[in-house]
Amino acid sequence: MATRLAKTDVVIVGMGATGGVAALPLTNAGLKVIGLEAGGWLSPRDFAPDELRNGSRNWPQSIQKAAQEAPTVRPSSDKEAKQGGHPMMNAVGGTSMHYWAQSWRLNPWDFNVVTETRNRYGVDRIPSGSTVEDWPFGYDELEPYYEKIEYTVGVSGQAGNLQGKKISGGNIFEGERRRDYPMKPLRSSPFTKLMDTAARGLNWDPFQGPAAITTELFDGRPPCQYHGFCNKGGCHVQAKSSTAVTVVPKAIDTGNLEVVTFARVTEIVVDDSGRVSGVNYLKGSEIFFQPADVVLLASYAYENVRLLQLSKSPAFPNGLANNSGQVGRHYFSHHQGAPVTALFERDLHNWYGLPAQGVAIDNWADDNFDHSQLDFIGGANLWVHTDRRPISAAKMSTFGKTSSAWGSDWKSFIMKNADRTNTAYIQKTTLPYESNFLDLDPVVKDSIGLPVTRITAQYHENEKRIAAYAQDKMEQWYKEAGAIEVIKHGLGHAMEASTHAYGGARMGLNAETNVVNQWGFAHEVPNLGVLGAAVMGTSGSRNPTLTAQALAWRTAEHLVSSWQSIAG
Repeated sequence: MATRLAKTDVVIVGMGATGGVAALPLTNAGLKVIGLEAGGWLSPRDFAPDELRNGSRNWPQSIQKAAQEAPTVRPSSDKEAKQGGHPMMNAVGGTSMHYWAQSWRLNPWDFNVVTETRNRYGVDRIPSGSTVEDWPFGYDELEPYYEKIEYTVGVSGQAGNLQGKKISGGNIFEGERRRDYPMKPLRSSPFTKLMDTAARGLNWDPFQGPAAITTELFDGRPPCQYHGFCNKGGCHVQAKSSTAVTVVPKAIDTGNLEVVTFARVTEIVVDDSGRVSGVNYLKGSEIFFQPADVVLLASYAYENVRLLQLSKSPAFPNGLANNSGQVGRHYFSHHQGAPVTALFERDLHNWYGLPAQGVAIDNWADDNFDHSQLDFIGGANLWVHTDRRPISAAKMSTFGKTSSAWGSDWKSFIMKNADRTNTAYIQKTTLPYESNFLDLDPVVKDSIGLPVTRITAQYHENEKRIAAYAQDKMEQWYKEAGAIEVIKHGLGHAMEASTHAYGGARMGLNAETNVVNQWGFAHEVPNLGVLGAAVMGTSGSRNPTLTAQALAWRTAEHLVSSWQSIAG
């Protein structure tokens, strides 16, 4: 029997990148909020500048997702699903603690893929089997919320399209923005300067990427020290703009937010009318029922979908908000595979620094180039960055010049070339397909006996063709910069568990093909909201976090302005 707690206005499940953001406008409006977080608080001491600790072992063990919670993965329904690793961790701040902090806006095209593609190339250019839909609103609707996130959490960068004026050095392909970034971009390195020059030699348009990392004193936090040990963890000086050090403390200071740590939500509870009445959560060995007028799911995409599918009731026998059968559908993750690695004749001076300290090319992203004679839609963002440390260098490719990854020849090669290689990070447009989905694994259970998420997904021909095209462009860029050898890795097939997971609770006006409406509230359950990339129907060539945060702020503001109609 669960212990019943005092009722609150809003329960937010997950105090990460989106839950932390949503808490601030809600509490500023005077609503009482309980934030339930499966992990705990971390301090700067948890992220000392130590490559072995933060880069190889990743995060403190106390907040790593248990292996038993990892999703199972299969490429198609006729294959056996196997359990792999879990890319996420539990902690206040969530994704915004361990991400690279790249903070991209989507391009206008990303909101209207179907309409723009058909208008420009014809109705037959949408790939067969894809379930992609236009968003229920466009870039202009989300632009003010992008700005709020950039100025509230702190994002560095340089505008490329300021009030319609294109500015060299920024991303000239971005949607129009009202204001520049609140901070200048992260500094260049000798290597990124080399790649910037090479891109300009090709008549491309390079720019420093935007990052949720301080480059000057901002809101009481110091500028980045460029140690680079935040690659897979938090920042020991709090220069990374995690929600744990930005919006969550501000929400707590209002007196209206209580964060309950190490609280693992197991079920979303509905009343006899089918409305959400609260959540059950496990803390230690005790079960608690937290009643609330409104529930916002702000866990990672896999966990949001899993909670909906686990929360069965007479009103929703197939899972909460799933009488339409859409929960878990339209799933995809960024095609981040198919990398390109280059070897140079001279040192790149690429030691230390951080992954967000890079130079980007958007000429070949989204629909920024003519696809008339191509056999795919979408594109890729090309990204090279400063990120090299001793342990990672020891894992570098030897370009077939040594017979093994050990011995004197290998050591000699590493000593000579440790600072002469680079691997590009290429993010490619990925579309949802009917055959890609999330459900509950019928066999594999987690540590408390609940089914884990099962991923059934693979990259389709459109994504593979983008990958091949992007690799050719990346090879061209590297060689222009002086690379003497280039390796193009495989194009990828299976869609493994990813830090860039989308869909499963897609947003749209049509209740028959989408789980939530244009404000992020379930079509079938009006007082249930879903935050995060689970609601996104397209990815573009962009990291999802900034867009997910902008959507979270927008959902929270809508809840405040429509409280009576939503809360009942």
